Amino acid sequence: MKNLNIIALLLVIIGGLNWLLFGLFQWDLVGGIFGGMDTAIARVVYVLVGIAALYCLTLFKKVS
Repeated sequence: MKNLNIIALLLVIIGGLNWLLFGLFQWDLVGGIFGGMDTAIARVVYVLVGIAALYCLTLFKKVS
């Protein structure tokens, strides 16, 4: 379970950095790395980041 938490945290950090770069410079990190927002691999990364964020919501009950 600890490995899943670490992977989820890394994916959420990637998503947060992506939003930071998009907000500051209007540049999409994931799209830039994988050839655009509409490529299949970029969409997979976006979905994985979203699933990781949903999973991280369950960690709140472990903290409190």
